[in-house]
Amino acid sequence: MQPSAIDAETARPYEPAPVAARRITAAAIKRRKGAQHFPILTAYDVPSARFVEEAGIDVILVGDSLGNVVLGYSETAPVTMEEMIHHARAVVRGTKRAHIIVDMPFGSYHVSNEEALRNAIRLVKEAGACSVKLEGGTHEADAIRAIASAGIPVVGHIGVTPQTASLGPGYKPRTHRDRLMNDAKAVEAAGAYAIVLEVVDHEIAAEITRELSIPTIGIGSGPNCDSQVLVFHDVLGMYPHSPPFAKRYAEVGTIAVEAFKQFAEDVRKEQ
Repeated sequence: MQPSAIDAETARPYEPAPVAARRITAAAIKRRKGAQHFPILTAYDVPSARFVEEAGIDVILVGDSLGNVVLGYSETAPVTMEEMIHHARAVVRGTKRAHIIVDMPFGSYHVSNEEALRNAIRLVKEAGACSVKLEGGTHEADAIRAIASAGIPVVGHIGVTPQTASLGPGYKPRTHRDRLMNDAKAVEAAGAYAIVLEVVDHEIAAEITRELSIPTIGIGSGPNCDSQVLVFHDVLGMYPHSPPFAKRYAEVGTIAVEAFKQFAEDVRKEQ
């Protein structure tokens, strides 16, 4: 007997479960190359993710910057896969349509291409990542190729690479044109659909943007990249050590402290 379209007990038409909204794909982001510049923000939990998506920003990065702005580490290197998965899951739960890029933490892609792929798969299956991001140019091209060949969209990251910045010139602007161009082209050739340019000389960043067929995502690299990304806590003035290039659009930290002081004063008056 075929099941009836009418529930026998309630006599109401059967209503199938709602279909989840389709998230922005890596292919759709890649097609934005050369079109209107688009914004990206980081997020690390449900509230921050909801706020970003409600603002109309449809690409969110769960960055390993969470080590600095959320977990209190002095750098990003200590961040673990488990921490990235934990926070990425929350961001996915807090959004509906946004494309969620998740950073691969230090050590998760350096040992072998097989381990890089295994960890990228974990971020997709366990955290719900739409794509993954890893730092490095020519030296990490094989890892990018291995992950992309498995069908996982990859974002590259050159210029200042925070996971290993302390091994080189730190956070100074990167100005070696040939090296940066070679890194960018190697990342593109390996199959990345976009690339972050962090603290790259503005003219070089503009040239790389012109040369590549994939979108460039700038952070401290001038206005000519296809996209710009900033850290949630820097934009809102919630982190005391924001980099000089990060525009603070609000001072939520100051507002929060004043609100807490008022709350404490109200409580003390009750005695």
